[in-house]
Amino acid sequence: MRVLVVYCHPVPESYCAAIRDTAVEVLKTKGWDVRLLDLYAENFDPVMSCEERRFYNDRAPEDPALKPHFDLLMWAEAILFIYPTWWYGLPAMLKGWFDRVWATDIAFKLPAGKGRITSLMRHVTKVGVITTCGAPTWWSVVVGQPGRKTILRGMRALCATRCKTFFLAHYLMDSSTPKSRAAFLGKVRARLERF
Repeated sequence: MRVLVVYCHPVPESYCAAIRDTAVEVLKTKGWDVRLLDLYAENFDPVMSCEERRFYNDRAPEDPALKPHFDLLMWAEAILFIYPTWWYGLPAMLKGWFDRVWATDIAFKLPAGKGRITSLMRHVTKVGVITTCGAPTWWSVVVGQPGRKTILRGMRALCATRCKTFFLAHYLMDSSTPKSRAAFLGKVRARLERF
């Protein structure tokens, strides 16, 4: 299985980095071909240009910096997202990556007239999300879990019809303890062994 791990956190020594390292280790132990995309480490530009927006419905962006991202998206059979939940949603860097990389002629094709878009991501059969969140579970549910829904409903709709998904979150991250963080890494390990 070819898996793309999309990692998004600005602090190199963050707890999300420990999640990332655990995830990559488990996936490699399974014998999977793992490619890590660290958006902050590579200084990804999440800002869609005026020119990109003007032609968004017509063609994929022509920015040469995006080509390796397009290639990774086409290569992947599974995608794992690891990021912190900020203000109940995706970090701006990750949202910008979706805006610029999951583009026309890459992730989907728009119909000539009315009708449904055509997915170009049917090769992706598994999508997972591992995140941290300062809020408690109940409050995240009340707010509507926008980050979870963006990926597991919106983006997942472009993947294989029977794409398997999972969502794992360490809630109350701001008041976490070494014990709670270690326990969560155990959950990450166990969940990815079944991924």
